[in-house]
Amino acid sequence: MHELRDISCLDAFHDKTFDTFDAMVHGVQRAYARAREYAIAPQGWFVMFGNYGVGKTHLAAAIANELLRRQWQVLFAVVPDLLDHLRSTFGPSSEVEYDERAELVRNVPLLILDDLGTENTTAWAREKLFQIVNHRYNERLATVFTSNRRPEEIDPRIFSRMSDRALCEEHLLIDATDYRRRTLPQRRAAARPRR
Repeated sequence: MHELRDISCLDAFHDKTFDTFDAMVHGVQRAYARAREYAIAPQGWFVMFGNYGVGKTHLAAAIANELLRRQWQVLFAVVPDLLDHLRSTFGPSSEVEYDERAELVRNVPLLILDDLGTENTTAWAREKLFQIVNHRYNERLATVFTSNRRPEEIDPRIFSRMSDRALCEEHLLIDATDYRRRTLPQRRAAARPRR
């Protein structure tokens, strides 16, 4: 669990919960409801597409925070950062072997891959990401994906697996306005926990 915390960037999202998500924003209601359902009993894959600032990361982090609260092992990773962590295991000062870290990522009970498609598209990065996704696909491990890319911009081998209806009922498209463009009072009102 400690190692998951070390490579997870979830500490930066500790305040991203279902209670702090503004579900009243036009276009987010379905994704909000489905994310809450998924957090009750994560099975299969949960996929969210949408523009920047529409709440994908907040909802993914809310799932992770809810499950951590219930003592699940969860790894929340921004895809480019995850690949950097894996690549760093090859460095001379690394205290962790690649196989050890890769195995942890491949088999964690819930893996959240945030910002899929924003990674550096080197052959190494594509292959390592495919290996992770393919392993989780074959093992039917719970996985959450967020992306602001169009489906055709995702590695077709990965997108094909993300589209398997046996694992993922639907791809949620969040069509909302950019939260970051809201005024400070609007943000503060949305950040207040609801009871």
